[in-house]
Amino acid sequence: MINRTIAPSESGKRLHRFLRTLMPNLPLGQIYKMIDNGKVRVNGKRKNQNYELAAGDELVLYVDEAAYQEASIGQKKAKYVGVNANVDVLYEDDELMVVNKPAGMLTHPDRTDQKDTLVNRVHAYLYRQGKLDSPLFMPATANRLDRNTSGIVLVGKTAGMLHRLNQWIQSHELQKYYVTIVEGNLTGDGEVTGGLVRDEKSNRTKVAREGAEQAKSAETRYRTLQTGSSYSLVEIELISGRTHQIRSHFQHIGHSLLGDVKYGGKRFGDVNHQLLHAWRVVLPDGREFKAPLPARMREVAARLGFNPSL
Repeated sequence: MINRTIAPSESGKRLHRFLRTLMPNLPLGQIYKMIDNGKVRVNGKRKNQNYELAAGDELVLYVDEAAYQEASIGQKKAKYVGVNANVDVLYEDDELMVVNKPAGMLTHPDRTDQKDTLVNRVHAYLYRQGKLDSPLFMPATANRLDRNTSGIVLVGKTAGMLHRLNQWIQSHELQKYYVTIVEGNLTGDGEVTGGLVRDEKSNRTKVAREGAEQAKSAETRYRTLQTGSSYSLVEIELISGRTHQIRSHFQHIGHSLLGDVKYGGKRFGDVNHQLLHAWRVVLPDGREFKAPLPARMREVAARLGFNPSL
């Protein structure tokens, strides 16, 4: 018999998914069979496979120790030695963490950088504070920003919160606002709805021809904050969240982002990448979070005669 108390970060995880993580060597069908046959009890009672675990729940598995050890081989172990734990935390409670990602940092590891990424820093930060309480659930980001895009990233510290964040994003209930500087004289409000196609080899996204089957729907709304003869300061509401959506949509309408040479923009002094900042997020429960504009973006805005009051 195996006894386990559910940790706070594991709350909200469905029973069958938790058991799958706990015993990665068991096929899912066998886990369902264990639940159906009463070999899994929560607080002394049988539960269905979709039961959402809560912190403090007492889980009992009616299996012998040797079988459990064999089924559990392969559980992921986290490593934090030498990982930078410096994170700009805008908000944190027991379930949610809101962090301000700097430009130049990856949100998640890729083949160019495996260690110093935002999510690794978040894990190291939580580990050093004793807030990583489970090897079976790791806090994760609900949204991703490009390497050179700065601003708000939402982290679900519990399985339940991460699930809610992902649902809000998928249903477009979570409002995401960006600020950027674009080329040209852009005025008023507008909307871009061109479907997007992605070329992974070139790491580029482009607006598809009308009727293209492979295109994914995308919607970008914008509001011009200040405008000049050559550049405009713009606030953007991202309705969908496709890769490079803002950059490709603004290139499509003839207003590439300042410095975004990958998507038709021109260098501005030593700026050779987009100045794009995820500055405000509003959750469906009414909570609102803001990230101040980075110093580099304020400096360029000032040189262009803009005074962003954000």
